[in-house]
Amino acid sequence: MANIILIRHGQSKWNLQNKFTGWKDIDLSENGINEAKEAGQLIKQNNIKFNIAFTSVLKRAINTMNIVLKENSLTDIQVIQTYRLNERHYGGLTGLNKKETAEIHGEEQVHKWRRSYKTKPPKSSEEFMLSIKKDNKYTELDQIPYSESLEDTVKRVSPFIKTTLINALKKNENILIAAHGNSIRAFLKITEKISDTEISKLEIPTGKPLLVKYNLHNYKFSSHEYLK
Repeated sequence: MANIILIRHGQSKWNLQNKFTGWKDIDLSENGINEAKEAGQLIKQNNIKFNIAFTSVLKRAINTMNIVLKENSLTDIQVIQTYRLNERHYGGLTGLNKKETAEIHGEEQVHKWRRSYKTKPPKSSEEFMLSIKKDNKYTELDQIPYSESLEDTVKRVSPFIKTTLINALKKNENILIAAHGNSIRAFLKITEKISDTEISKLEIPTGKPLLVKYNLHNYKFSSHEYLK
């Protein structure tokens, strides 16, 4: 049995401001730093040691990862960054205040953009897309999406699980993953076979470690549970 700890990054500065963040590279707030430290301490109390760690290419997840590892005196393990664990790309909603956007477009439309499995947000501006294309973090991508639905995020996360993660789990390695609300929802949808309807109801709080076990005998993932 191998252990996987999934953690959504601590509160970011744009979480604090109630903004859509997506692929915008926003750092942790002061509260987010504290959330990451508390998560690290909780993992330490549960005596879970990691062999390898994965995170997105966005600094709010990277810094959460670094803080958690530091709290566990594991700063020398291998950490792999991949865009496949990035937050969902919120396209033209990026940077907008969620409440103000709902006042303009209506609660129903914004809820559909946020929670519908297949609906994509409006496309990104060309200016924002150009900034991503120039970013060295995305040089491996032949094509960058203008926005993503949760379905798109699931398709992006799936190869990470089926190749990179499974290969590490076969070595009976304990794995730490610091990612984002929607990439974790995508992870759980795939591993727990959650329906399109039910996944829209799943909330992932910041800074709360989730434990998922992988059975090496029947190759199945357990349902997630929060560490206590």
